[in-house]
Amino acid sequence: MTPAITLEELRIWNEESANFWRAHLDAEPALLEFPCGIGGSANVLAFVAHIWGVELRWGQRLAQLPVLAKEDVPTGPLAALFALHSEASEIYRRLLADPTHHWDLTLSLDLAWLPPQARTLSHRKVLAHALFHSQRHYAQLATLLRTAGFPSDFGGDFLFTHAIR
Repeated sequence: MTPAITLEELRIWNEESANFWRAHLDAEPALLEFPCGIGGSANVLAFVAHIWGVELRWGQRLAQLPVLAKEDVPTGPLAALFALHSEASEIYRRLLADPTHHWDLTLSLDLAWLPPQARTLSHRKVLAHALFHSQRHYAQLATLLRTAGFPSDFGGDFLFTHAIR
């Protein structure tokens, strides 16, 4: 066994976290309208749209598929947003299972928020970024809701994943 954590293990961790938030927000739909402000999101629903929309857009770039325009990411309902995550996760799963995929291939991105020296990235780095991006935002979401008096019992720490022992 290698001591390295694989992208597939991180993908599974991300899947577990997304499933938690889908179930939690389905059970507590009023939380979707709770004010958020993270990343300019007006409420939790918009924040979740950002998280899952970004996942899909990174996946589409990696798979060399047409990229959903940011303004075309649905604004709801939750099921439509989770479909974005599901599609992204399937793209990630398929790419990770493909022995011919070259993870050292680079993407050249012309994104205004990326400094010029950071615009050429390996596929490996992009997928790791996408997965950690979601996890970071799930932690922010858990903190936002907990401090507002709405604890979620989110076990997002990597220690709690079933991806590895």
